[in-house]
Amino acid sequence: MSTLLPPASRERLDPGFVRLSLVMLTGALAVVFDTTIVNIALDTLGRQLHVPVSTIQWITTGYLLALGMAVPTTNWLTGRFGGKNVWLAALTLFLAGSVGASLAPDAATLIAFRVVQGVGGGLMLPVMQTLLVQAAGGRSLGRATAIIGLPALLGPVLGPVVGGLIVQHLTWRWIFWINVPFCLAGLALAWRFMPAGERGRDVPLDWVGLALLSPGIAGIIFGLSRVGEGGGFGHAGVLLPLVAGAALVAAFAVRALRTDGTPLVDLRLLRSPSFSAANALMFLSGFVLYGAMLLIPLFFQQVAGDDAFTAGLLLAPQGIGVLLSRGLAGTLTDRLGARPVTAVGLTVTALGTLPFAWAGPDTPTWWLVTALVVRGIGLGAVTIPVMSSAYEGLAREEVPHASVITRTAQQVGGSFGTAVLAVVLDSALTRHPGGPADAAAAFGHTFWWSLAFTVLALAASAWLPSRLTRRTVNL
Repeated sequence: MSTLLPPASRERLDPGFVRLSLVMLTGALAVVFDTTIVNIALDTLGRQLHVPVSTIQWITTGYLLALGMAVPTTNWLTGRFGGKNVWLAALTLFLAGSVGASLAPDAATLIAFRVVQGVGGGLMLPVMQTLLVQAAGGRSLGRATAIIGLPALLGPVLGPVVGGLIVQHLTWRWIFWINVPFCLAGLALAWRFMPAGERGRDVPLDWVGLALLSPGIAGIIFGLSRVGEGGGFGHAGVLLPLVAGAALVAAFAVRALRTDGTPLVDLRLLRSPSFSAANALMFLSGFVLYGAMLLIPLFFQQVAGDDAFTAGLLLAPQGIGVLLSRGLAGTLTDRLGARPVTAVGLTVTALGTLPFAWAGPDTPTWWLVTALVVRGIGLGAVTIPVMSSAYEGLAREEVPHASVITRTAQQVGGSFGTAVLAVVLDSALTRHPGGPADAAAAFGHTFWWSLAFTVLALAASAWLPSRLTRRTVNL
């Protein structure tokens, strides 16, 4: 039955939602930290396992491909088996992959267990979004998404710090052992406190849709992962998987919009201007967040002369900024709507990025650290209203479809943003092959690209809802 929530009920988060959030975030932390921690250690892994870069990169690529292929199945799985069962199974898979990776005797075994991790992680994050949004029931979506989006914001910021500590002081196997306590605690808490939820929905799996969408997403991600290795987008190893993946996704979209049955993912949600704008911004966040996260630690190493661990540690202030802004951003989103909060957040993010576009070898570190705090405040004020607007006004049964779409947009956008800015940086460094001053010019050029994409995201934010609307949910 559909009902309109009274204003007073929007002003507080249900205690059951808060409890469920704490339970699910405990397990999810293992996933969101894992990717960035592993990226820091790739060089160490290659040397200690005695394999070339072309092999060791599959530790990341295999994980991302498995994750991307698993995401589209979450809607059907949660409906068929129930959210709690899927969550427990996914967390168990991630735990098994982590233990197997930590004990791996060689690179091939490590890559295989990274694929197992990817399947578990690909199921966990959209399931978490779905269950928490449904548990919020339309109440205070801004503050609810401040909790839901926290791991995605902190993972790229704090992961390099933890990874740097492990690489410097422990063996590489601890990169995966560190996941085990989070997984075990997450399983115990979920088994005890998660409600059973709905299950047994008798909807047949859209096998044709799955055969189109999952390989399509994997093809796009694989192509983007090879951009750096191929030296740009104009190489067969990049173009072929990109074009093939895009064609499969396009075929899925045509079929999903025309089918009389239940598609794997309901793309008709994109007919809503606010939902489309939210996902466009999720995609562009790949340039604003993940692309810049590639640039900033490299800047500290190649221009400022810091080592890898120090560069990772210097990212922590951005995480502090995220924590400072997320509560206020959630509250303001509930009161004012997503559009003004997102616009201000993107403006603050741009202001926090601007010092890096002008920085050189002699720029004081304290000034750049201050800029990172400001940048983190802006990022926290962007992600929360954008995610909130993606779920604005959705019926309960539409939430799982929205979770798959938003998660895919964010993942592909992150891969695309990182690839584009990596190519821009590589080209700029080729034109400025000298010392730190020339490197600073190359990085400055690339940061201006990041700022341009931030302005593009600011333009897209005009389609977000400007004020609170009356939300309808299924109770």
